Amino acid sequence: MRDSRTDPTIIPADRLPAGFAERIDDADAESSAPPARPAATTVPLRDAGGSLEVLLLQRNRATGFVPGAYVFPGGRVDDADSDPALRERLIMPETEPLEPALGYWVAAARELFEETGVLLASRAGAASRMEALRDDLLEDRITIGELLDALQVRLDVSALVYCAHWVTPLAEPRRYDTRFFLAELPRDARVLFDTREMTSAVWIAPAAALDRFEAGTLPMVFPTVKTLESLLPFDSLRAATDAFRGARVPRILPRLVRRAGGVGIVIEEEVQPRDHGRERRDRTDANPEG
Repeated sequence: MRDSRTDPTIIPADRLPAGFAERIDDADAESSAPPARPAATTVPLRDAGGSLEVLLLQRNRATGFVPGAYVFPGGRVDDADSDPALRERLIMPETEPLEPALGYWVAAARELFEETGVLLASRAGAASRMEALRDDLLEDRITIGELLDALQVRLDVSALVYCAHWVTPLAEPRRYDTRFFLAELPRDARVLFDTREMTSAVWIAPAAALDRFEAGTLPMVFPTVKTLESLLPFDSLRAATDAFRGARVPRILPRLVRRAGGVGIVIEEEVQPRDHGRERRDRTDANPEG
């Protein structure tokens, strides 16, 4: 049986902010829940030895929430990601209208570059210049559009496939409306993870990742585990992306409940396309990686 250290449906009490467990018992807390802010997560994929592998990054153990957890690259949708002028700097998916909105696709590709150093682009840029521009992007000295202009490349968001939609539970003090995308990395991609937020990176088959999670050696959060489970039927990158491309993606809003040793996560049903009738596209200081 899983304990609260390996079960992604239970957040251990000592990893929760002070007073958080009490907040989920407060009916007024849900009615006054903050809006869920737009975010994007990328699930990097590759073929390896006749099987499918995903890239997981380990969060710095000094982070305040789920320290040491293995996650996919991801974070907020910046205002600049939604700039309509970016369209001429993108290689777009064939299907229109775009679902979800453009900013999520751009943010997914940008966060992948920021956290792994892999840029989904029309051609490769000089490594030394890419590294300097990546640092500028991480420090908010430039936007993704300015980076593309500097490199004279187009961002290839057609390499992304929309696969999941998770919304942070209502009781959480910081909430995100996060779209997940599968991503085919270039064959010659070299992963250089951002050491400011991550401590390691691993390519691993979904089944092996879940086995290690069950054994307690690969800590992960609930959406990461569920995403890996959704990839179990596929033995190749092409099989996975073909299955998800154009498929219906339900919006999932988990509910938090008290459990022995912490707080549990429950999924009851798909919810409607709006969260309390409110949407907001402003920035946040936290990265909601999957």
